[in-house]
Amino acid sequence: MTIPEEIDTPEIMIDRDVLKRNIDRMASAVRAKGLQLRPHVKTHKVPEIAELQLAAGAVGLTVATLGEAEIFAEHGAKDIFIAYPLWVGPRQAERLRRLAETTRIAVGVDSREAAETMAASLGDAVGEVEVLLEIDSGHHRSGIAPDATVDVARAVSRAGLRVTGVFTFPGHSYAPGMPLKAADDERLALSQASDLLSAAGFHLAHRSGGSTPTAALTGQSVATEIRPGVYVFGDAQQLELERCTAEDIALTIAATVVSRHEGNDVIPRRVILDSGSKILGGDRPSWTTGFGRLLDHPEARITGLSEHHATVVWPAEATLPALGDRLRVVPNHVCVAINLVDEVTVISGGEIVDRWRVAARGRNR
Repeated sequence: MTIPEEIDTPEIMIDRDVLKRNIDRMASAVRAKGLQLRPHVKTHKVPEIAELQLAAGAVGLTVATLGEAEIFAEHGAKDIFIAYPLWVGPRQAERLRRLAETTRIAVGVDSREAAETMAASLGDAVGEVEVLLEIDSGHHRSGIAPDATVDVARAVSRAGLRVTGVFTFPGHSYAPGMPLKAADDERLALSQASDLLSAAGFHLAHRSGGSTPTAALTGQSVATEIRPGVYVFGDAQQLELERCTAEDIALTIAATVVSRHEGNDVIPRRVILDSGSKILGGDRPSWTTGFGRLLDHPEARITGLSEHHATVVWPAEATLPALGDRLRVVPNHVCVAINLVDEVTVISGGEIVDRWRVAARGRNR
């Protein structure tokens, strides 16, 4: 795809045709497994994309914050899970009450203290919010061990909240060779927690897991739904993990070559692009080969980022781009990149067809 002439770089572009294909393919794959799809919309933060996901069969949406939930509820979402161990004081409780007036709302909990504080803050509205217990399946971020779920569930129930499920995030899938192990860890953790809770008399309607690297690996034997997010766009991490191909990349950053150097025995051949960390984001896991990838030049490597510069080392056997050339850059972590802009340019057939506002940008609380 060529970069339309009307685009001023750096700018985020979304290929609508690839986006739609990614959405439909995931929806079909999940449906074929007998699972439900509840995509994580923190990835894109764009109501128009959420509408496409819901139209393709998603049962609801996953968000990370109350602010994101409010944005998507305002745009008509009727079933939202805040997959985060919220600490709910009086102000947060009032926002949850307002959301529950129009939308099914579920929130994550991983401690009795959080449950008791939430229930006290919600007061008479305590029955309007569902709770899913977060299980640690190996990522070791938030979440409780499976064998601790019954004690926490009983505390949640005593506080007056409804426990309707369990969830986990197999985040350790984001590393080479780890997706299969993470999927197995997810299955085991959800199974252990579910069995213990069922034996204790809790009815679980939701057993929620899944990430983009493990989405194709999650089976229906334990989980009822999965919550991938990055699959709509793909990014450089997914490319390097071989969980997507270059043809699956729907979001790129249009960038211009602003400086060019042939290099010598000491200094590498390189070009400088105008797509620095303020549009690419600064994420670079230790296992990645750079700060992003060039979609049309897979042999090149982004070796350094500053705020407005991307240093791209070019192989000796390839032609060095000219000053003014425009290139498509794939960010390492697309969720971070899209949160850096107010709107995105939508392209189909090489032409600009729309601009979408990143409506939930910055809604971090």
